[in-house]
Amino acid sequence: MPDLNLHLAAAGSDSLIFACALIGALGLGAQWLAWRLQAPAIVLMALAGLAAGPLFQVLFGTPLLDPSETFGDLLRPIVSLSVAVILFEGGLILKFENLRDAGASVRRMVFFGGPLAWVLGSFAARYAAGLDWASAIVIAGVMVVTGPTVIMPLMRQSKLSGRPAQFLKWEGIVNDPIGALFAVAAYEIVRVASQGDSTLWAGMWILMAAGIGTLLGVAFGLGMSRAFRAGWTPEYLKAPLIFASIILCYAIAEEVEHETGLVAVTAYGMTLANSRLADLSELRKFKEDIAVLLVSGVFVILTADLTPQIIASALNMNTLLYLVCMLFLVRPLSVWIATAGTLSRNEALLLGWIAPRGIVAVAVSGLFGSLLVDLSREGRFFFSGADQIVPLAFAMVFTTVVLHGFTIGPLARRLGLARAEKPGVLLVGANSWSIEFAKALKASKIDVIVADSNYRRLRPAREAGLDTFLGEVLSEDAEIKLDHARFATVVALSTNDSHNALVCNQFAPEVGRHRVYQLSLSEGDEVDEKSVGSAARGRTLIRRGRTYDGLIRDQYRGWNFSRTRLTDKYTLEQFLAERPKGDLVAEIRPDGTLVLLGPSREARGGEGATIISFAPDQQPTTQPAKQVETNGEQKLKAEGDKA
Repeated sequence: MPDLNLHLAAAGSDSLIFACALIGALGLGAQWLAWRLQAPAIVLMALAGLAAGPLFQVLFGTPLLDPSETFGDLLRPIVSLSVAVILFEGGLILKFENLRDAGASVRRMVFFGGPLAWVLGSFAARYAAGLDWASAIVIAGVMVVTGPTVIMPLMRQSKLSGRPAQFLKWEGIVNDPIGALFAVAAYEIVRVASQGDSTLWAGMWILMAAGIGTLLGVAFGLGMSRAFRAGWTPEYLKAPLIFASIILCYAIAEEVEHETGLVAVTAYGMTLANSRLADLSELRKFKEDIAVLLVSGVFVILTADLTPQIIASALNMNTLLYLVCMLFLVRPLSVWIATAGTLSRNEALLLGWIAPRGIVAVAVSGLFGSLLVDLSREGRFFFSGADQIVPLAFAMVFTTVVLHGFTIGPLARRLGLARAEKPGVLLVGANSWSIEFAKALKASKIDVIVADSNYRRLRPAREAGLDTFLGEVLSEDAEIKLDHARFATVVALSTNDSHNALVCNQFAPEVGRHRVYQLSLSEGDEVDEKSVGSAARGRTLIRRGRTYDGLIRDQYRGWNFSRTRLTDKYTLEQFLAERPKGDLVAEIRPDGTLVLLGPSREARGGEGATIISFAPDQQPTTQPAKQVETNGEQKLKAEGDKA
């Protein structure tokens, strides 16, 4: 008998190991495939879980992955802790100053539109989807959120501009933790009421517990920021300490009152976000590694845990009616009423339609759906719609991501809210050469942004009337505040070659590897083996051997940028003959397409093309000055800070 027990234990251990490996492979595999296809990761992760769970069960009689069976009592803590980390990450993005940047329409949407959407969504879930009131109120709270991770790619794809883009971006960022808190409050009211306590006492206790959780999260945030500032922790322990402290904060709050841990970790993240802690940039690796892994795992677990029976019961007219109400009644009315007088008619129409749900919506709904199911089993109330919360949440995610993804572009163009001009160029690194290059691009009617983390270095760009971005483009802050819809080309021109390579690798998946550029590695054609490999770099701008030092040196010697428009009488060959020592930097084709020149990217020329060159300041040798002026050449003298 002992041998048999050991054998069964070993078999169970093998099953658990296989399940963990499969969840990691499916989740991260879906993330990778989404990156390759430039598709929403949330949809592919959900499809991966459905394929391994209910779909596999339908085809072969048993699921390849059955989280409830495999993990048993551990499933709930795993999902709960994962959701806690996800909400901490959401809180870590939310800075109070963001509300000032967001504008009046977003503030009204958060403080008035959010509660209004919660109330209207509760009625839709109750009478359209047929849920009981408890389940309806919980899922309505979660559905208030709009996922920033889904909205950002949609805005870039649609070239959405101005206030609508800012509205969608900031609404997604601010509403992420708020929707989760709505769900926490709703669940706590239901849970306390199910124990026979009065509603008044339940409300008072929930407010007290939420206050305790908030204070606990603030205390953890202040303590951790103090520890980082005082140097009490080494650099290599900061990310692990954050992760461990999230779990500790959540566990302590749970001892006070169930599910207040989510409030505590959200407050923890918000406190750190507003502490102006320089070390927050170091937590980016933690967020990218741990949070992405947990998000992938939660999605696969939640979808794989669905059964064919639950999915079949959710595929009915009630679900369709619920989706119609949420898309065509709840969202438009919430936006139109909350933002009345702050948006134009076309802006209100677009924003009343676009509201894709994302990671937090599914993760939190999965957690509270399972909690309501447990209450049904052990309490005096039966929540008939608890098992429908997760299928409804996934239906909402799939529908909004697909519908809004395909319609945001055409609708924005139809309403005149999309950018009419072609996306421009992001120049990373402010110096005298890059600023003059930016002036030449702007004079050629190419939209250009100069980015740098140093305020002083950006001063000449601001004085020249160029658009600037102050901050590190590799940071999460830039992901939120930098308008990615404005550029389709990135040129890294800082003095640090390794940083330039990192910038190119950061933006390559977004704009394409063929649209990220940096200067040559060294002044010779040889490759420095100690430097970043060519596979990890951007494309070479101008030519091999043309480095930052060489360009600055020539600029000090009097070289400057020129824009020359070619005609049928003044050809590219004549232009090249007059500037044997110059560098061709870019060509603007007659159709307005910008081509940055370099190895294997020669200027094509032709009537109507404009060449941007960097060359010594001298008069042409083959034509008189007035003929060059007739052909449209304009010289841009080197100005600005030479230091």
